[in-house]
Amino acid sequence: MSSYYEKMLATREVKCIDEEIPFDVPNGWEWERWGNISQSIQYGYNAPALEHGAIKMVRISDIQENCVLWDNVPYCQIEENDIDTYLLKVNDILFARTGGTVGKSFLVEEVPERAIYAGYLIRTRYSSLLNSRYMKLFMESQLYWEQLKNGTIATAQPNCNGKTLAKMLLPIPPTKEQDRIVGKLTQLSSFLNNYTLYQERLNLLNEEIKEQLKKSILQEAIQGKLVPQIAEEGTAQELLEQIKAEKQNLVKEGKLKKSALATSVIFRGDDNKYYELIDNSPVCIDEFLPFQIPETWTWCKVKDLLEIQTGASFKKEQANANKKGIRILRGGNILPNKYIFKDDDVFVSEEYVNANTILKKNCIITPAVTSLENIGKMAVIEKDYNNVSAGGFVFIINPYIQDFNHSLLLAYFLQSPFLIEAMRGITKKSGAAFYNLGKERLKELYLPLPPMAEQSRIVGKINEVLSSIMSR
Repeated sequence: MSSYYEKMLATREVKCIDEEIPFDVPNGWEWERWGNISQSIQYGYNAPALEHGAIKMVRISDIQENCVLWDNVPYCQIEENDIDTYLLKVNDILFARTGGTVGKSFLVEEVPERAIYAGYLIRTRYSSLLNSRYMKLFMESQLYWEQLKNGTIATAQPNCNGKTLAKMLLPIPPTKEQDRIVGKLTQLSSFLNNYTLYQERLNLLNEEIKEQLKKSILQEAIQGKLVPQIAEEGTAQELLEQIKAEKQNLVKEGKLKKSALATSVIFRGDDNKYYELIDNSPVCIDEFLPFQIPETWTWCKVKDLLEIQTGASFKKEQANANKKGIRILRGGNILPNKYIFKDDDVFVSEEYVNANTILKKNCIITPAVTSLENIGKMAVIEKDYNNVSAGGFVFIINPYIQDFNHSLLLAYFLQSPFLIEAMRGITKKSGAAFYNLGKERLKELYLPLPPMAEQSRIVGKINEVLSSIMSR
């Protein structure tokens, strides 16, 4: 293979650039630096957007799906003798040099009225011997994006300057071959667009199927159909007695109010219907219990198994800009069955956070105020933290029995279609798009409880099946 060399015009030095050349090109083609083929690489004009002014000024936000929304383009003020420097012409290519759209490009195919372009854009202009459509196609290629990524300055606002652009290497075919390449890709574009559309639909369908399978598994689990029952593993009623004893100990230690000792009494009557003792009178609750559970299980209420509190409440001005103190997890930190730390997490000094809201292993967090589709997102905390809490719009749910598999099972059950529907049914609209899941209403929801040993087997089976589903 022949080597590639570059001559530095300033120093007349010649050096081998084989390491930069990603692949060989056909005979008649040449590798070239962007800066050598562009007639100009010109930064845009910085000026406030106005309703009226000397001339229109195209911004990044005005370019949508390779079209300029000319009706949205604002005006700006600029000296008449400066206009020509920034004036847009047909076949110019605009390049977004900063922010989340860095690298986005746009080929100017029409200029219905005189216009310049804003400061966060770079304009590149070429000789008529270079097909501008070929250049635009290059700016959509993998080679372009790889070089752009390597040359982008990683700051709070990603930035790629004109010097980086000028150093990029691109393969240049002969003029007529450029035209033929553009023609062939234009011919194929409708096919490629359809392929992309169908692939997006397939991806969406796959995600929907995965979500439906997940819901189906959790519904099977909460109905006691996921694993067989084993008589030797005892009953859920025995587990409830264990939970009562644990609650009494917490009351003695001053960690729990006496009111939490009140336990729901739910039983099946001689008529095979379910009843709950309310004010010492049996009330039929069959309408709230839409399925049968195994004999070793029992129905109870959320409040019988879990203590619920809201997270830390503080004023906006009490947040620390230096990212020190207690990290606050909000609704966006909670994903289905996991939680994440984010770069934009809020931090608050310890003095503003109640020690009871510091997250400990086995507790469950879920949004208390969120959009309807996010009601029921649950995550189990995997370890004790000293400096992480939840925000005031998040519930911290503590099972009375401290066992990780027990917490996982309750979190899975709370995400089942049965409980999701029940939780959505008790929400109240809060503002235009948010729903409030009241703590006291949540405590009164019905929940089936399996024996402790069976809970571990259910969790193991759910984890196995969900892992298989999500890996497809």
